[in-house]
Amino acid sequence: MTQAELRLCSLLLQEHFGEIVEKVGNSLLRTGPRPLRLMVGDTGLLADQVKKALCVLIQHNLVRYEVQPRGSVEYEARSERILRILRYPRYIYTAKTLYGDPGELLVEELLLHGHLSMSRAVARVADRLTETMEDGKTMDYSEVSSTFVRLADTHFIQRCPMVPESPRSAKAPPPPAPALVIAEKDMYTVPRLSLVGKGKRRHSCDEEEEVEHKAKRQKQEGGTSETPPDDGIYWQVNLERFHQHFRDQALVSAVASRMDQVCGSHLHSHFGAELFPLQFPVFPIQTSSEVVRTMLRMSEVTTASGASHTQPLSSNEIFRSLPVGYNIGKQVLDQYLALLADDPLEFVGKSGDSGGGTYTVSILWGNLVFPGQKHSQALELFGSRCARIFRLLLRKKHLEQKQVEDFAMIPAKEAKDMLYRMLSENLVSLQEIPKTPDHAPSRTFYLYTVNVMAAARMLLHRCYKSAANLMERRQHEMRENKRLLEKSQRVEAILASMQATGAEAAQLHEVEEMITGPERQQLETLKRNVNKIDASENQVDETIFVLESFIESTMKRP
Repeated sequence: MTQAELRLCSLLLQEHFGEIVEKVGNSLLRTGPRPLRLMVGDTGLLADQVKKALCVLIQHNLVRYEVQPRGSVEYEARSERILRILRYPRYIYTAKTLYGDPGELLVEELLLHGHLSMSRAVARVADRLTETMEDGKTMDYSEVSSTFVRLADTHFIQRCPMVPESPRSAKAPPPPAPALVIAEKDMYTVPRLSLVGKGKRRHSCDEEEEVEHKAKRQKQEGGTSETPPDDGIYWQVNLERFHQHFRDQALVSAVASRMDQVCGSHLHSHFGAELFPLQFPVFPIQTSSEVVRTMLRMSEVTTASGASHTQPLSSNEIFRSLPVGYNIGKQVLDQYLALLADDPLEFVGKSGDSGGGTYTVSILWGNLVFPGQKHSQALELFGSRCARIFRLLLRKKHLEQKQVEDFAMIPAKEAKDMLYRMLSENLVSLQEIPKTPDHAPSRTFYLYTVNVMAAARMLLHRCYKSAANLMERRQHEMRENKRLLEKSQRVEAILASMQATGAEAAQLHEVEEMITGPERQQLETLKRNVNKIDASENQVDETIFVLESFIESTMKRP
């Protein structure tokens, strides 16, 4: 694990869970799997504090545990899962885009709590949605429950492993730690629950205190509340399914940018201008990308996350599954599929001839997207001329310095300087090919090339550093303006309470004037800066996702 990753993980743990959890997580990240007693000594915390921190980390799937042969339990931090915290806003926004407000809040609650039962998640989301509605309107549990079922059916959420029910001898001692298992067929099975009710609005302070007193009294008297029907069945967000969705969106965008206009021109020339006029196309211009989107949608649940291709789909199945608005014939669809299959980038591959031809979508997609990322990085770091040299090396594979100068049409001095600058940043590498065993410089070819994996790892390392720098900058901005933010929150709380009691406009205006003009301007500047930092974090995370996916798919290739 690199120092950049360790720093980013520590910042994420501290921001989301606090200093104690960050100390325990950082100890595990630095030292690897360790038992509880060593963590207590390393962190300097109390044993009870370390236990509670481990409970939080295990609850959120950030730490795994394993029983050793001698009976001790070792805990190990999952660095790749901790880094996914940076992507939480994107998961929530995707759920909102696909399933509306109930889907957004369900995913947010599951990410916030690590895992929840269906009944509790539905109740919490219904309450939150009711709070945003007009007076007199409430959110029904059934509507939120149906969204929960749709999320499970499309595998965006999944059941957590459970302790298996097995008869245990009274004399046999319990294991040091439970072994959690779940059958694959039960992972997305939603229990049949009859959730009847409506969301509730928040109580006033007095009512909340009364409810708390009743709960404490009931606990002291030994009473227990009614057990929910799905007690013991917990759900969590399936991050791999969200990554699959991001990957599919990237594939569709790549097909749209490369193939749509090309396919239109091919069909125009193949069938003639009378059938397919370019000025007035009788089919949507994004048809090739829509064909790929349809194929990905048909196989989104059946394709494993680590597969290199989707399940084979026949041309007839694809034709029946196209959206209603795409009024294209079967013959035109076959032409689109043939053009996609013949493209050198192999977005689509033909795997058979049954059913009008069977096709698959290649989802080892790094080569489709990654060159653009590397080219844009070279452009940002060194300028357009370096980007031209970099693109040339990607295309030609190996070139001598003189060849780079000639092909890129750049003066020798400038080309030499640019190549050395990129070489020092590990964007390009130098390969020596000697003519003789003594490696004499006069009898050796020096070829510049791009080591794609090394460049990818270098860019990924830079992205981790950038994300950590952005987080630290945001925290610095918040610390510098802490007093002003607290004052603003106090004024907003006073205004809210006065509006609830029906205060006059003059009184509200008087309270608003507690924040002066310069302070208000400073708050606007802070808000604008924090929004820019948040947007930059999201953009960096998108690049991280592309680079990680490229490295993973490249390493899987035979």
